[in-house]
Amino acid sequence: MYLLGEQPAYADALINRLQTIPGHLMAGLSPSGPAIEVAATDDLAASLPGDQIFVLESGSLQGCVNERPLFYLHEGDLIGLRQDSDLARARLYSDNPVTLRPYRRSEVFQHIFAEEHRSELLLEYLTGQTALLCDAVARLKPPEFRSTNGFQRVADGAVLISQGDEADHVFIIIEGHAEAFVDGVKVGDVPKDEIFGAMAVFTGERRNASVIASEPSTVMLIPKDQFLTLTQSNPKIAHSLIENMARRIDLLNKQIIPLSRSGNAA
Repeated sequence: MYLLGEQPAYADALINRLQTIPGHLMAGLSPSGPAIEVAATDDLAASLPGDQIFVLESGSLQGCVNERPLFYLHEGDLIGLRQDSDLARARLYSDNPVTLRPYRRSEVFQHIFAEEHRSELLLEYLTGQTALLCDAVARLKPPEFRSTNGFQRVADGAVLISQGDEADHVFIIIEGHAEAFVDGVKVGDVPKDEIFGAMAVFTGERRNASVIASEPSTVMLIPKDQFLTLTQSNPKIAHSLIENMARRIDLLNKQIIPLSRSGNAA
């Protein structure tokens, strides 16, 4: 997916990374049938079955949200991956024929979730596209009416999450690095590409840690409602994410226990 018009350098970097993901997701999976050629169309989704996912093999498609052109798809992009009823529908159209390679939807997700790395790539792909579209929509509005969704460039020392706050966003560091603190004590690092802030979104509790940028960084923000919609429409994504968070928490506990014991001994 590429956005129409000019976009910041950090969006370009993210788009380039996302473009490499579909090939990894579909590697080793056999198509469900021969390639399909679709003539010029005003609404591609209306002519495609809902039980399949397609790889765009040739041609290009434009996408619009609320009848406003925002992006286009080209060779290698996935079509039909998302079916989020709570999000604005993107209409895909083309003035020229396109060729699509079909895959059975159930087999695609079985294939992806059979391997942890592919599951993580799928989450990165969907959250990245969500943030890009949020940012594109926000930049259509006058500055005074723009939301905080999409991307933010923050300075060293900027507080991304404050302990005790309500959870209204999930975050991913696109460029840079941050550190996590509990009651003022550093408890971990948040590196590039790490998803953070999701646990409180899932549980509905207040933030249990503060996250502070340790260098100038670009952060991707995904609104709580959109993130929950994303995980509800793909429950295995939520399961994979929770498993990863549980492993990180277990590792963190193993690091903290020796520190606690040494403090008590002192």
